[in-house]
Amino acid sequence: MAISDPIADMLTRIRNGGKAKFVKVDIPGAKIKTEIARVLQAQGYIKNYKSIKDGKQGILRVYLKYTDKNQHVIFGIERCSKTSRRVYVKGKDIKPVLNGMGISILSTSKGIMTDKQAIREKVGGEILCNLW
Repeated sequence: MAISDPIADMLTRIRNGGKAKFVKVDIPGAKIKTEIARVLQAQGYIKNYKSIKDGKQGILRVYLKYTDKNQHVIFGIERCSKTSRRVYVKGKDIKPVLNGMGISILSTSKGIMTDKQAIREKVGGEILCNLW
């Protein structure tokens, strides 16, 4: 079955895996998903990730992270840009998520980065999702 929004599918698998207390989730691979996983790991929202070759498009295995009280580190994920409605923002118009308690992940001309990195680089782009 074809997935109409692969990034939303990735975020949903991470959200559902966290609610079900899974150690890892497997996601169909893509370069943009690997870059999003890289940002999530750098920001401390996931433990690790790895790409697995399977002769097709590959599998992205994401290892989820939990607190000492066995709560998922990601409390909320919101997909901002959709296939039907893209959300673009200029570098100077980027707003913090929950007054800086969360992050936005943007697709910019300089690659996938967080809102704080985009402000520092003075570059705008498409807001892919918000996490807190």
